[in-house]
Amino acid sequence: MITFAIMNTEYTLTPLKYPLIVAEDSYKTLAELLKQDADSGSSFFILVDENSHQHCLPQLITNVEALTTAEIIEIESGEENKNIETCVQLWEALTDLGADRNSILINLGGGVITDMGGFVASTFKRGIRFYNIPTTLLSQIDASTGSKTGVDLGGLKNQIGLFADPEAVYINLGFLRTLPKEQLQSGFGEIVKHALIADNDYWKLVRREIFTDIKDWGELIRPSLEIKSSVVLKDPNEKGLRKLLNFGHTVGHALETFALENHRPLLHGQAVALGIVAEAWLSTQLSGLKTDELNEIQSVILANFDLFKFEENDFVRILELMKHDKKNVSGEVRLTLLTQIGKGVFNISCNKILLKESLKYLSALYKD
Repeated sequence: MITFAIMNTEYTLTPLKYPLIVAEDSYKTLAELLKQDADSGSSFFILVDENSHQHCLPQLITNVEALTTAEIIEIESGEENKNIETCVQLWEALTDLGADRNSILINLGGGVITDMGGFVASTFKRGIRFYNIPTTLLSQIDASTGSKTGVDLGGLKNQIGLFADPEAVYINLGFLRTLPKEQLQSGFGEIVKHALIADNDYWKLVRREIFTDIKDWGELIRPSLEIKSSVVLKDPNEKGLRKLLNFGHTVGHALETFALENHRPLLHGQAVALGIVAEAWLSTQLSGLKTDELNEIQSVILANFDLFKFEENDFVRILELMKHDKKNVSGEVRLTLLTQIGKGVFNISCNKILLKESLKYLSALYKD
């Protein structure tokens, strides 16, 4: 049983063009913002999946008067539904329900909902306004910040999309009480990443934790939000510095897609955690990370995450998937790595031999 403290408080971070409202069972600021929209004549549409519909929507509608007459649009949960076909269904639903250019889409759910909902809103009638209300730990500390929207294409992650700012992001820590432990584990993977690339003091806090024992997630979420928003503010369109946020993702995304193809799905943060181990090993080969730091990182990951079994004859497909990583240049794999714990470096070229060795290193850790 995972429990944690929740209090009726909230605060707002405003490092970006839109506010990040972090609440603990308070809806005050969100209700005020949406009342202003309602008073200006906006109609509301709420995008949910079956999980956020059941566990989060009733609380939202009960506490935000402006949403009591909102139209509800539900899709099935899961990364496999984050595609253009689902977007077409959503555009058609908005059309059938009478949405216009003054309408507002409220995206209530995890990263699939906020990524895809933002994309649908930004392209419907050349763009309508939207709010993101992330309900999973992963989406609260990752997808909530940075204005990325998009969908997968042919199983490849986030191949179609654009940058678009929400009106606001509302993060209610109370929603974390509705999550199974696997979803908290997935979010913890991104928390580990944020600490490793940017803040050794934060890492010292994170490394002491076993995710199932954490009671005050707010203590970990705020530093993650501050790290990500600081990076995004300096590089909103991912031309340089923002690539730091992709540590663990070159290998992680490939493993996530490979696992989905083989009907053994990994949650995003679980795959990133495994990618962190492989890319930390690559950091010892290419960017100066010390072996004892690799061992420290690996110890934290193994204490919090299960390994994923794959064989040497799977390497070809996993390496093929890495070729589609968005950081690559002219077909050359470019990595984000660590020079030391708390300091990342990006645009590091890596050859196929070393990438294969990193997979060999990772797969060898698995024990039946």
